[in-house]
Amino acid sequence: MRRHTKYLGRVAGCVLALTLLFSLICPTSALAQETSMGQPASTPCPAFLPSQTQCFTGKSAAGAPFFIAMPRDWNQNLILFAHGGPRLGAPKLSETIEDLERFHVLVREGYAWAGTTYRRGGYGVRSAAEDMDHLRTLTWSYFGRPKRTILHGQSWGGNVAAKAAELYAMDLDGKRNFDGVILTSGVLAGGTKAYRLRSDLRAVYQYYCRNHPRPNEVQYPVWQGLPVGATMTRAELAERVRECTGIGIPEAHRSAAQKANLRNITSVLSIQEEQLIPNLAWATNTFQDMIGRLNGRNPFSNQGTIYTGSDDDRALNAGVERFAADPIALAELGYDSDLSGLIVAPVITVHGIHDPVAHVSHEAAYRQTVEQAGRGDLLVQTFTDEAEHSRLSVPTYPTLFSAMINWIETGKRPTQESIKAACPVFAQKYGAPCLFVAPYTPTLQGR
Repeated sequence: MRRHTKYLGRVAGCVLALTLLFSLICPTSALAQETSMGQPASTPCPAFLPSQTQCFTGKSAAGAPFFIAMPRDWNQNLILFAHGGPRLGAPKLSETIEDLERFHVLVREGYAWAGTTYRRGGYGVRSAAEDMDHLRTLTWSYFGRPKRTILHGQSWGGNVAAKAAELYAMDLDGKRNFDGVILTSGVLAGGTKAYRLRSDLRAVYQYYCRNHPRPNEVQYPVWQGLPVGATMTRAELAERVRECTGIGIPEAHRSAAQKANLRNITSVLSIQEEQLIPNLAWATNTFQDMIGRLNGRNPFSNQGTIYTGSDDDRALNAGVERFAADPIALAELGYDSDLSGLIVAPVITVHGIHDPVAHVSHEAAYRQTVEQAGRGDLLVQTFTDEAEHSRLSVPTYPTLFSAMINWIETGKRPTQESIKAACPVFAQKYGAPCLFVAPYTPTLQGR
């Protein structure tokens, strides 16, 4: 806290405070210069944080906005948060504050929390991973190196955090940069595998619905997401899905054709009704951004895919749009987002078994990757009986972080059962249920 409190003295107008271990008198112009170079500047805290929390904001040298919350009774452990998405458009600091609101229970537990928007919106795992390491060096240089630094990745941010934990695992002296990694509802299969379901969804959806694109609209290959320059909001997409499948209106009011379309799409792709729109949204706007960054080349293929489970598999396989991956695009996507499993720090994951956005099989894919790299002893995976993605039951998070700190401090690897057994203390504290399931092991999916 020394460097942290030293800066508070500057922000307070260079007034000497007896409670500070160090104080520094400096001109306002010097403070402004430091802030422009990435140094945190004091800012009011959101109302949802505990009283006497101190908050800071600024931009990294790469231009990534960040927000830091420092609790009054800091436990000397720092959380670096990698957000999901990828969020499209220009970065907004307000989105990072929304991330903090979802996970502010961790600040209440005494952890310092730092999150960033990344330097730009859109797809790019390596770029975002580098921004996470920039955030680490920034917080360390200003507040001093904490006792423990924990990397927390949520959703697509799970891919980002897992990548950062591989690329920036250790410094030049061989010391760990991250003491532990926690991945929640993570997209952990890597880009070349994670989007197969969504590319198949675009093809199968278009076969049955013929409205994305409509016959009177500009035609384009479905793997493209949307044509360059085109836009489609989530509400506009949902309206097209409603027209074709009846999702969004009571089942009793759906036509026979809508029911048949929905039954075929969900059966062929082995997804639930509530998973269709979230996954189709990824396969629309995110695909458009991703393909643009791949210079218009296609990383997806369904050339050898045999679709089954429909009312007429023969007609489906004969009529569905087929596409082949460009090998350069596939290699570039893999380089950017696939994982090696070469972890050096403990990793704990959690996933809702019925997650409607990132299927629980992502965990099976990640486990396979880590075990093939010979690092399975550093991975513990947990699961909850939830159909949620963005935020699981509140006690889940302090339970996981407590288990991680204990693992780091004692060297004793937790288990699904021990983590489940530790949860009731936090359930009682926060008045929400423990929903861990143990034992549980998900299986790989074909797509």
